[in-house]
Amino acid sequence: MNYQAPHQHLHDRVILVTGAGAGIGKTAALAFAAQGATLVLVGRMVSRLEETYDEIETAGGAQPAIFPLDLEKSGEAEFNTLADAIYLQLGRLDAMLHNAAYFRNLSPLENQNMQLMTDMFQVNVAAPFALTKACLPLLKVAPDASVLFTSTTAAHYPAAYWGAHAISKSALETLVKIWAQELEIVPNLRINAIIPGAVQSPQRKRSHPGETPAKLLKPDAIMPLYLYLMGHDSAGVSGQVFEAQKF
Repeated sequence: MNYQAPHQHLHDRVILVTGAGAGIGKTAALAFAAQGATLVLVGRMVSRLEETYDEIETAGGAQPAIFPLDLEKSGEAEFNTLADAIYLQLGRLDAMLHNAAYFRNLSPLENQNMQLMTDMFQVNVAAPFALTKACLPLLKVAPDASVLFTSTTAAHYPAAYWGAHAISKSALETLVKIWAQELEIVPNLRINAIIPGAVQSPQRKRSHPGETPAKLLKPDAIMPLYLYLMGHDSAGVSGQVFEAQKF
């Protein structure tokens, strides 16, 4: 699909993005803001979130909100507090992009341990689940709501040495499919997953340190899919796993 987002097609929407301080998360936040959305920027490092904030304001976007949050250390209480703060400060939430992820390195499963598996599932599955659940009351009353989770190629097509990271992301894809079925009774709310593929990003540098970044696509190149799934043009599309570079 050669999708061209209509001008300002996210106007008046409030969109939460995790991992908004760098890489794909930052690029997506800027793209959503350029289409009229008000952003809720979530991430661990305040300085990076402030950089995204400043770029949005410099470009003429709506004033974002910043919520520093460490997904590895947060639980339901923190996520419920965030949802309450969004309602009190912005009055609504129309969409979420879960882009923050935990990745350490490539290694055989026999070299990995229980703590690594636990950490992967906390950040890559449990935290996105709990944050979405906390925000579900807001999303259910939004006229056109979208939740996007970020998967990875190695989860969709299991590959050696990706270990706990791929396993956790595979579980995330299952979560998407189950939740989409359970929420069929809420036609205004859709849930999907995106596989970005090989693009220039901090995680890609860690997983493929020998690559030449200039040979990879920049995150901007895959934004048409993100804009499509965030906007009304994708209404009714739910429970799907999209590969951004095949869109």
